[in-house]
Amino acid sequence: MTITEERRRAYSYADLPDLMRMMTGDEKHGPAATSTLDVLWVLHDRVLRVAPERVDDPERDRFLLSKGHGPMAYYAVLAAKGFVPAAWLPGFGSYDSPLGHHPDRTLVPGVEIGSGSLGHGLPIAVGTALGLRAQGLTGPAVWVLVGDAELDEGSNHEAIAFAGPAGLERLHTVVVDNSSATYARPGGIVARFEAAGWSTATVDGRDHEALYAAFTAPHPGRPHAVVARVEPKSD
Repeated sequence: MTITEERRRAYSYADLPDLMRMMTGDEKHGPAATSTLDVLWVLHDRVLRVAPERVDDPERDRFLLSKGHGPMAYYAVLAAKGFVPAAWLPGFGSYDSPLGHHPDRTLVPGVEIGSGSLGHGLPIAVGTALGLRAQGLTGPAVWVLVGDAELDEGSNHEAIAFAGPAGLERLHTVVVDNSSATYARPGGIVARFEAAGWSTATVDGRDHEALYAAFTAPHPGRPHAVVARVEPKSD
């Protein structure tokens, strides 16, 4: 099977576990990956306006994986959607593989940023939304997936505080909450976003219909944050 034929193969959500099992080796950060699987699938299958043939299209949506230290689920979804061949997956993390332990935007089609160091993705997403608005590109949506523990970083607090008053309505943040955060917040995670003027929703991070409804909820004039709760991370 050629790479072109491989990329045209139709995969479904049910194929994702098999695609993830193709990735072997050490330091896989399995819990970080599996916690994001359903969010990544619903976004790429039903929400994001992205495709392998339009990775450089100025009108494409932008998806930024801030939780980049656990990219296995992301790579599996990219393979399922034809951005990369599934034949790349067994080499995950090896010296000569484009699929590193942190995604590299210069090596992996469909990846918008190099990520892995926690706390950078949301500030970059704010800058991306501002840049698109400055260019008059009002169609593309910007989506960033962060982990709940990342919200302990001050850079994220500043990004949240800025985006609401700036009215960045094309900005969307998905927080995958697996109870990893160090500091509790009165009112939960959404309270922090709401205080800065964001639209918010909290849903079961494994319920595809609930995720889709939250992702597509209207939020005119405001950025939107979705907290996707999943099972607590096990040690």
